[in-house]
Amino acid sequence: MAQRFPGPGPTQGPAGPPQQRYPPPQNPSLRQYSGPNFPQRSGFTPPPSMGTAVSGGSMMQRPPQQSYSPMRGGPMQTPPGGVKRPQDARGPMPPSKNDFSHSTSKKKKKLADKILPQKVRDLVPESQAYMDLLAFERKLDATIMRKRLDIQEALKRPMKQKRKLRIFISNTFYPSKEPGAEGPDGGPGQEGSVASWELRVEGRLLEDSKNDPNKVKRKFSSFFKSLVIELDKELYGPDNHLVEWHRTLTTQETDGFQVKRPGDKNVRCTILLLLDYQPLQFKLDPRLARLLGVHTQTRPVIISALWQYIKTHRLQDAHEREFIVCDKYLEQIFGYPRMKFAEIPQRLNPLLHPPDPIVINHVISVEGGAESKQTACYDIDVEVDDTLKTQMNNFLLSTASQQEIQGLDSKIHETVDTINQLKTNREFFLSFAKDPQQFIHKWIISQTRDLKTMTDVVGNPEEERRADFFYQPWAQEAVCRYFYTKVQQKRAELEQALGIRNA
Repeated sequence: MAQRFPGPGPTQGPAGPPQQRYPPPQNPSLRQYSGPNFPQRSGFTPPPSMGTAVSGGSMMQRPPQQSYSPMRGGPMQTPPGGVKRPQDARGPMPPSKNDFSHSTSKKKKKLADKILPQKVRDLVPESQAYMDLLAFERKLDATIMRKRLDIQEALKRPMKQKRKLRIFISNTFYPSKEPGAEGPDGGPGQEGSVASWELRVEGRLLEDSKNDPNKVKRKFSSFFKSLVIELDKELYGPDNHLVEWHRTLTTQETDGFQVKRPGDKNVRCTILLLLDYQPLQFKLDPRLARLLGVHTQTRPVIISALWQYIKTHRLQDAHEREFIVCDKYLEQIFGYPRMKFAEIPQRLNPLLHPPDPIVINHVISVEGGAESKQTACYDIDVEVDDTLKTQMNNFLLSTASQQEIQGLDSKIHETVDTINQLKTNREFFLSFAKDPQQFIHKWIISQTRDLKTMTDVVGNPEEERRADFFYQPWAQEAVCRYFYTKVQQKRAELEQALGIRNA
């Protein structure tokens, strides 16, 4: 790491302690410079250094170690009473990227955190029942996940069921009324009116035996794309014999349709109902319909039926698999002896027609007396959304059970953590009870090693407490090096004070 020294210009000697240019490294495995010039962080109690005796202990004092600069071969020249950097010269330590909140650590708990250790299972045989439940839970979770994926795939496809729609066609006749004479009080009499009839077209779905009061009933008009009532052209003329209704984007749904016309004769009418298919359905060309056995269906179903016919009759080219070799029937329908399978949707367009409307022939009867209502019923098949689709959506969107499961998982994790802690405590006390002396000895060694790691202590304090440590062969050389370093340091200070420069 590069260092720079303060001062307005180049100095003649070491004018002070080196200033740190960059914040200390975040990696805890790298030791930071432990010189006296670094300010201590607030709330941090520095560990006892090797040069200070610990109160209550017998640790021997050592002279402070000489630190070396990474840019020179010799020791760093640190004058006594060096200038300290202000406490706020360095900004606060940036937060470490490895600091995670408690909530994040909770999310990362896995299935392995639920497993009991083997020692616990050996001590408590009943815990095998918990492990069996854990294995069953894994199978159940896998099954539920597979079913959820199946439901998601099923919801992508249209889910329809056929229901009976009962159509009620009723007509009411209103006879003519003659205008009345003057009223009893001399006022105008009753107005006269011509004979007329009223035709109503209504309908409803035939409900199942189970009636759901919360279920929203569909309007009658929502089943149809258009409705045309064609009256007798001879009675009402070419301009007034058609009554039409077509769905638009702003159509308001209704429970029925009503037509009123003057007349006192029976009227033959034709009611044309065009169902609103969702998704769209098409009527096949008669030749293709006979070949595939499909009359009116959606485009994907038609293409699937055609592909099934091709596979059954082995019409796929043996060498070029993307080509279809048409047999005599397909060649008559499409007009090509050979075509690509990707071209089939485009070539199907001329063969697909709008579906046929439902035709109901009805006679509007004016017989039976004044304001008598006559009704006829017709049942037709319609496709409605499967009620199971709503249940599937509710199952996928429900989160109540998921929250409950997460709460139970948290309790299981906490219980397993408690069991592991109790197992550790048990092993601790069992080791102490078995051999207290050996246990205390190992424990002190372990604590010393941990303390040495946390405080960045150099050397072995336990050995340095004894006098024999300093009677080893290297002690004399170390003393000589120490005095040589001190002499060089004092010499540099003296030269700096007298203004003498080294060559």
